Amino acid sequence: MEAVIRTAGLTKVYTTGEVQVQALRGVALSVGRGDFAAIMGASGSGKSTLMNILGCLDYPTSGEYYLDGVRVNTLDRNQLAAIRNQKIGFVFQGFNLLTRTSALENVELPMLYSRNHKQESPRLLARMALERVGLADRMHHHPNQLSGGQQQRVAIARALVNQPALLLADEPTGNLDTRTSQEIMNLFGELNRLGMTVLLITHERDIAECARRIIEMRDGEIVSDHPPKKKEVSGP
Repeated sequence: MEAVIRTAGLTKVYTTGEVQVQALRGVALSVGRGDFAAIMGASGSGKSTLMNILGCLDYPTSGEYYLDGVRVNTLDRNQLAAIRNQKIGFVFQGFNLLTRTSALENVELPMLYSRNHKQESPRLLARMALERVGLADRMHHHPNQLSGGQQQRVAIARALVNQPALLLADEPTGNLDTRTSQEIMNLFGELNRLGMTVLLITHERDIAECARRIIEMRDGEIVSDHPPKKKEVSGP
C-alpha cells in the first residue's frame, strides 16, 4: 500500500531553561493511502506533538517525515505552509468556523488560499462538499443556526473541498454528545470507504474503535498498533 505518511526515527525535544523534555522518542509510523487510523494516548503521551508534526504545524528535532512522497522535515516555513494547505484537510474539536459567514462561505475559504484548486467555480465545489456530508439543505445557514454535529459536518466539508491526500482530525467529537459523535464517526467511515485517508487523534477508546487501526502512544513512543477489537454479537 502506498504511504501517505511515513516517518522514521522522529524525535521532538522541548527545552525550557536548563530542562529538556523529550516529547517524541524515535517514532516510526506508516499510514497507507486509504487507511483509517486512530492515534490514542493519555495526556503527555506525545500524541498531540506527533499530530502537530504530521500536520506540518511544527518541525521534529530529528528524524524523517514524508507526506504523500514529499520529504517534509527539510522544508522552510513557506514551503511547509504550502504543502499543509495542499495535502491536508484539518478537522478540529472546536469546529473553527467563521461565525458571521454561511456554511457555504466557510467551506469556500480554503480555496481562496489554494494555488492548485480546480478550474470549477469554488462555490460549486463548496456545494458539492456540503452535499457529500449531508448538509445540502443547510448551506446558507450561519454556524449559530446549526447544531454542534452540523457545525462539525461543515468543518469536514471544508477539510475535504481541496481534495487533500490526508484528512487529519484532532479530537473531532470532543464537543459532541454520544449520539452525534457516532454520527460523525460514521461519516468518517463512509468517507474512508470512498477512498479518503483518515488519521484521527483521540483519547476516547470507543471513538478509536471506529477506525480500522488503533495506534497507542505512551511516553513519546508507539507501544502498540493493532486493529480494533471485534464487537461481540449477543445471541438471540
